[in-house]
Formats: sequence, structure tokens, C-alpha cells
Amino acid sequence: MINLQALGWLLVILAPLLLFQRYLHRELQAVLLILTRRADLTIMLFSLIFLPGVVLHEASHWLMAKLLRVPTGRFSILPRPMGNGRLQMGFVETASADWFRDALIGAAPLISGGLVVAYAGLSRLSMDDTWLQASAGTVDSLTAALSTLYSQPDFWLWMYLIFVVSSMMFPSASDRQAWLPVLLVLLALAILIFLAGAGSWFMAHLEPALNIFLRIVTIIFAISAFVHMILLPPIWGIRLVLTRLTGYKVV
Repeated sequence: MINLQALGWLLVILAPLLLFQRYLHRELQAVLLILTRRADLTIMLFSLIFLPGVVLHEASHWLMAKLLRVPTGRFSILPRPMGNGRLQMGFVETASADWFRDALIGAAPLISGGLVVAYAGLSRLSMDDTWLQASAGTVDSLTAALSTLYSQPDFWLWMYLIFVVSSMMFPSASDRQAWLPVLLVLLALAILIFLAGAGSWFMAHLEPALNIFLRIVTIIFAISAFVHMILLPPIWGIRLVLTRLTGYKVV
């Protein structure tokens, strides 16, 4: 049976990750705007901070399109303000293909970004060991866990990469357009398999792989949420101090 606990943890972690990400980006933009007092300069600095994540995002689209033999057009990593108040960090033009290839091209940044986050968090920062230390639930264990995390070589570099890559790895609305047909087809195939009496074979062979996939995605999202959660309070505090010192309030 599919591990509903893993699926539940995935959904529980995804919501705060998106919330932390949204507020952290807003606070960072506010800090930059207070410091520069210029919207165009704020956009430029904000884009520079996230440049590695933007490059990986757009390069992932481009590379997946090339692997799937889908023609590509213009490629940009320069920010562009949108009419609805949003900021487009970059784009890659790809020709319209079948729904399966379009879905893979759209999901490419999530795949590549997830691999980078998993490598940085588990291999370079040993966040799995940090979690085991902190799981005791005491102040001493939490302090020891954070101290161990901070003592990892190149701590700030890997934290920065996790932050910018995980912030930019989620596909945009246009990237997700082909996902619905794929999900509907997969659902229809699953229903047909069960109606044909092959449900037990299907679950026996594919359930372990699906549960492993859910756990991997949950770990990636947990690492991303943890990094955003750590960075949000200091950025928020800097914005409050700058607001008090300058009297310049961003709303």
C-alpha cells in the first residue's frame, strides 16, 4: 500500500515551504528597496542574488528540450517586470510538442533543482545528521545540532545555493500547463489496470518505487523549507532595523 504517511508529510512540508519562500522574497526585496530607494536597482540586485537558481532553471528547460528533440528559441536570464506586478526572472522559448514532452520540459527545473538541494543538504551539510541530533527535542540537542550544521565546510556557500536553487526550482504556471493531461492519462491507466485485475501486480512492483520517490521529494522540500525558515528571521530583522533607522517603510 502507498505510504500515506510519506504523502502526508510531503503535503505538510510543501505549504510552509511556499509560505516561507513568498515572505522571504518579499522581505529581501523590501531590504533592497530601502537601501537603494530605486525600483530598477532593487530588481537588478534581487536578480543577481538569485542568478545561479535562474540559470539552472532556464538551462534545465533548454537541456530537456534538446534531449527530447524539441526546437528552442530565445534564452534569457535577465529580469523583466510583468504587467501584473510580478517579475519574470528569465525564460526559454521552446516549440510546442506533445503533452508528454511538454510536461517533462516544464518539470525539468524541479528535477535538477531537487538534485542540487539533495546533494548540498545531505552530502555537503549532513542535514540528516543534524535532524537526528535535533530530534531529541531538548534545547541542548537543538543547540548541538545547529552547531554541527554551522561547522560544516563552506556552510554559507551551500546554504546560499540551497536557498537560491530551491527558490527558483518550482515550475511556473506556463511550465505546468501540460501536467494536467499527463496526470489524467496516468489516472486513466491506473483505473484500467485495476479494472483488468492487475492491481495487485501493479502495487507489488510499483508501490516500493513510488514510496521511495515520495520520501525523496519530502526530504528535498524539508531541506528547502528549513533553509528558508532559518534565513527569514534575520532578513525580517534587518528590514525592521532599516525601517526604524531610515523611516522608510515598504508596504
